[in-house]
Amino acid sequence: MQIRILKSDGQIEPYLHTKVLGSFNHALSHTGDCLYVAEQMAEAVTFYLYRQVQHGNLSTDEIHQMILTVLESMGYARAAAALNEHRLKRKLQRKRIDVIDDVARQHQVTLSTHWDKTCIVRDLISHHNMDRFLARAIASAVEEKILNMGVTKVRKSLIHQLVIADTESMLEANRQLAAI
Repeated sequence: MQIRILKSDGQIEPYLHTKVLGSFNHALSHTGDCLYVAEQMAEAVTFYLYRQVQHGNLSTDEIHQMILTVLESMGYARAAAALNEHRLKRKLQRKRIDVIDDVARQHQVTLSTHWDKTCIVRDLISHHNMDRFLARAIASAVEEKILNMGVTKVRKSLIHQLVIADTESMLEANRQLAAI
C-alpha cells in the first residue's frame, strides 16, 4: 500500500521518507545530535505508518504531530518545540506576504493577492507541461528564496524571474542525472 499525503494546499502526494528524515534532522540540528539519530527516528515513523495506517491518506499536520510525539518521547522536547515554532513561523510568514501585480502598480492601483506557491505549480504544469513533482520542487525553491528575503510585498515580475532561474537549474540537474 502506498501512503499518500494530503498537503495543506489540497494536493495529494506520495509519502516520502526523506521529508520525514529532513524534519527530524532539522529539529535535531539544534541539539548537536548526529544524522544517525534522525535516521532512526524517521525509520520508526515510516515503519509505524506502513504497519498501522489503514486508509492510506494522512495530512501533513498528522505527520508533523507524529514527528513531535517521537521527539518528545525520546527526550527531545526542546527540539520538538523548536520544530513546531519553526513551522508556525513559516505559516505566518506565508500569510504576511502579498504579491503585487506590476501592471496595476503602474496605474496607481493596488492589486495584490496573498502568497500561494500553488499558483506557481499550476502555471508550470499548465503552460509548460511540467511534471507535478518537478513543478512543486521549483515552487518550493522559489518560496524559500522569498521567505528568506523577509519581505511582506513581492512583485510578480520578481517571482517570474526566480521561477525561470530555478526552472533552468532544476532542468539542468535533471539532464545531468539522466546522463549518469
